[in-house]
Amino acid sequence: MKIRRVLATAVAAAVTTPVVLLSAAPAFADERPSVRTRQAAPTIEELERAVDLAQKEYDAAVLAVKDAIAFFEEDMEEDTYPTRAAVIETQKAAEAAAKAKTEADQAVADARAALDAATTDEEKATAQTVLDEAEKVALEAAEVKEAADTEAAEAQTAHDDARVAQSRKIGVLRKAQDEAEERLDAANKALADALAGEDEEPGDECVPEPRLTTVVRGLPDKVVGGTTETFTLRVTNGTTRTMDEVYPYTAVHAFGDKHFKELDSYLDLEWSTAADHKWRDVGLGKGFSVGALKARTSVDVKLRLKADADVPAGQGMALVTADYINEDGSCGGSPDFEQYEFRILAKGSDPGKVKDAEGKPGRTDNTTPQGGTSPTPTGGTGTLAATGTSDVVPQAALAGGAALVLGIGAMAAARRRAAGADA
Repeated sequence: MKIRRVLATAVAAAVTTPVVLLSAAPAFADERPSVRTRQAAPTIEELERAVDLAQKEYDAAVLAVKDAIAFFEEDMEEDTYPTRAAVIETQKAAEAAAKAKTEADQAVADARAALDAATTDEEKATAQTVLDEAEKVALEAAEVKEAADTEAAEAQTAHDDARVAQSRKIGVLRKAQDEAEERLDAANKALADALAGEDEEPGDECVPEPRLTTVVRGLPDKVVGGTTETFTLRVTNGTTRTMDEVYPYTAVHAFGDKHFKELDSYLDLEWSTAADHKWRDVGLGKGFSVGALKARTSVDVKLRLKADADVPAGQGMALVTADYINEDGSCGGSPDFEQYEFRILAKGSDPGKVKDAEGKPGRTDNTTPQGGTSPTPTGGTGTLAATGTSDVVPQAALAGGAALVLGIGAMAAARRRAAGADA
């Protein structure tokens, strides 16, 4: 397979027509997305249109962040904004109530002074009546002030809560902007590599290597919001030769049950190894090197999946693969992605019996190519149907995400291939 050509095909499928995967294989069916089965390479014009679309999406994301910040800094502080107007009104009422109480307290003090100064019984009786009335008014003023202070505090809390909610929205939009930028970079890279690929020599190829396998162990089939799950990705070189530099790839993709909203922003995936215990984010399309891998040996990569506490219920999948590049410039990789499905439960849910997520992992006995043929149920008895989720639209959504990951993985492989050629 010519990696740069694969790149162009995969990214075009991801950016322009992600549902292409569904026409050949309904989501979660036997056939996984494979660089050997995807459609023919798109034309330069199609890749240019994909770049244009990705640019528009990125520009829209930038504008959304800008508008959200302006709303936070300007609109929400306008005196006419509902929660801000309520703060102003209740503060004025609290100030008026405080002034009235101060005046009432002074009237009581004056009345007591008059009573103390009275000498005759008639003067004392009159002063006592004035004092009693002043104390009654002061008590009512105190009650009014307390109620006004409470309303002012509640109005301020409501306004603060609105600002916090808007601040969180800005955070989500910024993450969406970052993801849109990564997709734009991928589309630009696909176009650049396709253009460069036109001048490649016929022998400048990376080859599929099904004996480079990736297997996930310990990923639960149910993930509850607000929890962190740690699991392992085992990368195995089942060949008879050393691979000088091996790059695993992994990503998570998810959609909610309601309206099939994308849930990727609620999930955070990190990695570490025995050689380097520091946890690092797994960025979209960013493979990480585990160094050289000798023949018929394996290496384990620790993965950590964090689900936000406010993640809605939905369906997700983890996708993994790997490829390599040697010092002599030869390169290749696993021809397929492995996918592991898991259910996302809202915070506080009881997951019940939890087992490892089921996937289609490659064999690690060095005898069978990655990507077995064991059947996966589809239709009414499929995995999604078993969890109570529609087994049509979420499947399309998840498969579209898989297409994007495939394109990004191919892009990174092309980048490493080029770097090896220049070394």
